[in-house]
Amino acid sequence: MTKLRLAIVGAGPAGIYAADILLKAERNFDVSIDLFDHLPAPYGLVRYGVAPDHPRIKGIITALRDVLDRGDIRLFGNVRYGTDITLDDLKKHYNAVIFATGAVHDADLAIPGIELEGSYGAARFVSWFDGHPDVPRTWPLEAKSVAVIGNGNVALDVSRILAKHADDLLPTEIPANVYEGLKASPVTDVHVFGRRGPTSVKFTPLELRELGELPDVDIVVYDEDFDYDDAARAAVASNKQVFVIDKVLNQWRKRETGAASRRLHLHFFARPVEVTDDGDGRVGGFKYERTAPDGQGGVVGTGEIREVPIQAIYRAVGYYGSSLPGIPFDKKRGVIPNREGQVLWKGEPGFESSTASQQMYGVYATGWIKRGPVGLIGHTKSDAMETVRHLINDVGNWWRPESPAEESILELLDERGVAYTNLDGWHRLDQHELALGAEQGRVRVKVVPRHEMVEISRDQVPAEL
Repeated sequence: MTKLRLAIVGAGPAGIYAADILLKAERNFDVSIDLFDHLPAPYGLVRYGVAPDHPRIKGIITALRDVLDRGDIRLFGNVRYGTDITLDDLKKHYNAVIFATGAVHDADLAIPGIELEGSYGAARFVSWFDGHPDVPRTWPLEAKSVAVIGNGNVALDVSRILAKHADDLLPTEIPANVYEGLKASPVTDVHVFGRRGPTSVKFTPLELRELGELPDVDIVVYDEDFDYDDAARAAVASNKQVFVIDKVLNQWRKRETGAASRRLHLHFFARPVEVTDDGDGRVGGFKYERTAPDGQGGVVGTGEIREVPIQAIYRAVGYYGSSLPGIPFDKKRGVIPNREGQVLWKGEPGFESSTASQQMYGVYATGWIKRGPVGLIGHTKSDAMETVRHLINDVGNWWRPESPAEESILELLDERGVAYTNLDGWHRLDQHELALGAEQGRVRVKVVPRHEMVEISRDQVPAEL
């Protein structure tokens, strides 16, 4: 019987779901799957891209853990594609590869002044407060007034963490350095700006409601943003999610404000124009154009320019994927060019184009690196099903590796001195973090430095730890 030796690069939800779906799929061949990730721990953005005060995420992690803990998928953490293993290595040891590397960088916001000191990408800030090992341990939280650009869930996560008092985050798994940084923050006002109106936001009702539950934080909305046109009223009447969001926002309009020590302002109909300089090369203000409904669900500029004094700004306008050595990349969209998960090229690996036409046999994509940074977990599963279906049907075009034995990849990593982590190592790190949390009456305390994560995972913990 034919056997598929499959490598999956990326151990977040997209990669794990692809592995699980393939193993459960109807097929006439055996499967052996190795899951690689550049981080020492699995789960990708579920561990490092979601605010720690979201308990519902634990349910997703539980589902992912159940897949890995079955024991029919090998995990190799702390292995960097392009450095520790290459495309040629994968061709030598596997029949195919699925890239599930996601999108972890911030999309650009092309306005003057965005490069000033005090201007940050939201994704990098999220990585910091989630204890990502490749982000500096400190963050410059020195501003009293902050702007957050965007009306999606990431914008609300960032705004909530900035406005929330650090002590209220202690029940979560935030690392000690994050707690200390937030505890010292002098912030009093967080301003969230969206280009469209309240009925066009991209965040979910649950995310919005969480804002209203922040202790000692006033939620400030402005009556001028609620002069709806017919299109907005129709959206409220026809869409349950929009109806709930509208109801929550209108309830907040009736709230008394002024007693809290911090304020979170929601500004709608605000198109970013410029980040202004304070005279010393730092962020000093945010200029925006007031927009208005266009009668069809969109907005038009009014020409009215306003400015809010701020000392820091975070852009939460989307994520962007990273190119991979030897793999084609669509620079405009930040994705691997593909047709339903089958990677496409023009004959030269590494080209940058969105007009690829040939299939790059043996190479597949799933998740955000396949479709762009949109959609929730349900989309990730359907993505993986589509990609896996093509992988199964492409059996005649799989690579024919010269060294497919399962132990051969172990020999390669050992020969190169790669300090890889495995599933047993993740269990050790997981238990270590839970024990650190128990000592402090918390659920978990994340280990942040990469070398400590690797030492704990590989059971090489120094005595002082």
